[in-house]
Amino acid sequence: MSLTTRRSRMAAATLAAITAIGGLAACGNDDDTPAEGEKPAKLVVDTFGEMGYDELVKQYEQETGIKVELRKTAQLGEYRPKLVRYLATGKGAADVTALEEGILNEFKANPRNWADLTPLVPSEISDDYLPWKWELGKAPDGRLIGLPTDVGSLAVCYRKDLFEAAGLPTERDAVSALWPDWNGFHQAGQKYKQATGKAFIDSITAVSNGVLFQQGSDLFYDKENNIIADSSPAVKAAWDTATSMVDISAKASTWSPEWSGGFKQGTFAATFCPSWMLGIVADNSGEANKGKWDVAAVPGGGGNWGGSWLAVPEQSKYPEEAAKLAQFLTNATSQVEAFKAKGPLPTNLEALKNEAFLNYTNEYFSNAPTGKIFGESVAQIEPIHLGPKHQAVKENAFEPAMRAFENGQASKDAAWEQFTKDAQTQGVF
Repeated sequence: MSLTTRRSRMAAATLAAITAIGGLAACGNDDDTPAEGEKPAKLVVDTFGEMGYDELVKQYEQETGIKVELRKTAQLGEYRPKLVRYLATGKGAADVTALEEGILNEFKANPRNWADLTPLVPSEISDDYLPWKWELGKAPDGRLIGLPTDVGSLAVCYRKDLFEAAGLPTERDAVSALWPDWNGFHQAGQKYKQATGKAFIDSITAVSNGVLFQQGSDLFYDKENNIIADSSPAVKAAWDTATSMVDISAKASTWSPEWSGGFKQGTFAATFCPSWMLGIVADNSGEANKGKWDVAAVPGGGGNWGGSWLAVPEQSKYPEEAAKLAQFLTNATSQVEAFKAKGPLPTNLEALKNEAFLNYTNEYFSNAPTGKIFGESVAQIEPIHLGPKHQAVKENAFEPAMRAFENGQASKDAAWEQFTKDAQTQGVF
């Protein structure tokens, strides 16, 4: 077992322990409790990846006089264990915490770790967001855990210069036409590899995410939260489609050093990029590759990979002020600015109609009309039931098995058998 897997399983065990004991109340010295009405000198915000908040928190500081410390963690796989530890010890959590859709479902099992935002934000703002996104921010007991940030409408980011070198089309409409379905995408990749001798995509796990999140059906769990990993048609479709593309893969798993470096080195020519991934692609690729990337349609129609909420841990000493900050970061104006900065796709209905959003073109991605490209797909996004341990099953069972096959460590059948076995272990809650 790898060190990463051991750490992930330890984190999963810790979270299971938190769930089993019903959560831990915020620890701390009573002498540190602020007086009623006292405003904080500083609020802390925890995020992962790139959520586009750098300039927004500066604006909030100017408007309120409250300093905001933005703590970023590059990878979700590193972010989640830290958050588990904060909740287990009752200290260390930020005042405002970003929760990705997979880990949100785990923490819903223990809503007492989170402040109920219902009395802390105006009731009318519930009408400001995509209705299904707002509802997913609620725990089973009705507690409002998180305010909606973004959704992850799917697309393909590709390198125009590398496509041109392989004799493939480079204009986004022509590129999109190459792959009306996943078979067409595979064929394009094979043509690229034949012409260049290089890998076309970063990894088959990236492909699996693209397929998995456009199925529109139950994935690892059914709606009664029974684990169905070994029988889910959606999971099997993602597995079969992804593993078929091992011949065009660079075997650079998402978030790995090889993956991050591969953007600058041209190790692969295409990757799947939900809207929130745009800022990460640009940051990893660097200024030298500005204008070389573009955005095309995803094979097989739309889909939604990812999306988050902003929550306030119960241990925050300033829940009212933290809720105001979360509301500021998720309002219409802020969501448009975050999208322009790093790509997170708005869930605020006013933001989705904003002309600055709809007409926005991304200079880094060859002036692609990303507001139009991603914005038009939002109405087609439907929520997918993920289940309480979706992230653990995906990260500690599904993707490791797929990587074992990709790296030649297991046959396809053996890897699938290992996945279904590990899924039962990881999926217990």
